Amino acid sequence: MNEEKIPQTVSLAHSHLTETPPGHSSDPGVVRRRSFLKGLGIVGATLLPAGALLLSKGKAQETTSGGRLSKGDADLLRFAAWVELVESDLWTQYAELGGATKPNDGGPNTGNPAYKLALQNLDGDMPQYIADNTDDEISHHRFLNNYLQSKGASPVDLSKYAIVPPSRVSGVPQTGRLTNLRQLTVDTTWWTRLRSDNQNPDLGGSFENAVPDLAKGQHPAIPQTDAEAALNADGSIPNHLQAIASTAGFHFAFIEQGGSSLYPALAQKVTNLEVLRVLLSIGPSEAMHFQTWHDKAGNAPNITDGDLTFPNLNAGIDPNTGLTTFNGNPAADAFQTNLIMPEPTIFLDPKLGPVSILRPTSTAQGGAVASVVSFVEDGLFINPATNKNTGIVDVLMRLAEDADEARRQL
Repeated sequence: MNEEKIPQTVSLAHSHLTETPPGHSSDPGVVRRRSFLKGLGIVGATLLPAGALLLSKGKAQETTSGGRLSKGDADLLRFAAWVELVESDLWTQYAELGGATKPNDGGPNTGNPAYKLALQNLDGDMPQYIADNTDDEISHHRFLNNYLQSKGASPVDLSKYAIVPPSRVSGVPQTGRLTNLRQLTVDTTWWTRLRSDNQNPDLGGSFENAVPDLAKGQHPAIPQTDAEAALNADGSIPNHLQAIASTAGFHFAFIEQGGSSLYPALAQKVTNLEVLRVLLSIGPSEAMHFQTWHDKAGNAPNITDGDLTFPNLNAGIDPNTGLTTFNGNPAADAFQTNLIMPEPTIFLDPKLGPVSILRPTSTAQGGAVASVVSFVEDGLFINPATNKNTGIVDVLMRLAEDADEARRQL
């Protein structure tokens, strides 16, 4: 697929993202690849199955006989594997500049000292946490591909799409990447979503951003040059570099909250109990990552850099409206930085009463295609040389649609 431009905002509420292609599920909440690409104006000639493009072994092998996987279970695991591969790519970039150890080999990592200092304004242990999160995502991807191959199923290989230039900061390997961390549009509605006691996205709830400016425009989360990654002459951290590090802090949580929801959504479709065990065992580690980053993001200094302001979330003011109330409650209940545990809210049926849960976990709101859409809206796949999306999106949509079509076989 040729590179195609991705609009700044692609809302799941848009009708063109919820139309149902012929022969597919009629679930109105499920976003389809064909309608998504059509809505972007880029649906084209290649609407082949994902396996035709990047999988080395035929799906005919993926049967339930001889201990092999059903097609649906293999599709679910492949989708999880690509998510982890993309996460491994972006976390490696964060670790190269801000991690305590080098990605893959675990040896000491000097990274970029100025960027590390800015990250440590969020927490003194940020370099170690970044290194550990990176190792975890790499292990997830490798395990899932190894497991697929052990069952005679095709693994995921996206190496042909690693064309995004890396940071040019000294010490960063100059190899192509799958993801772009320089033009992010970061959704921070997860902040208010987990603090609501009467709204759930699975039941139609909507939420406001904790950092409204991050959800507008395009923002860097890693420095691009040595000049951008340098301290002031007096040794202080420039506001621009701090803004880059703080953007990273909120982006860490955005990425990991997606994984927290994805695994329980995929698990609802699994047939094989061992595959269920795999998904239920990896999923909680993603939630542990998210909890860590949720806590650290709240420490971002209240600064302004150009058109990006990190508000004082402990001021008791809704940063979106300037009001002291939010949905009829004190604004502090929705934005206060130490409220990092999921507030009990409605689930399944409001008549059952509130319960503390992850959300979303429905297959409609937290499904595979919805996950791809969130990554696209984040700006992860923009090629900075063209300001257009790389061809990876169409392939990921195919993998996602296969995963969303999976059904549990009883």
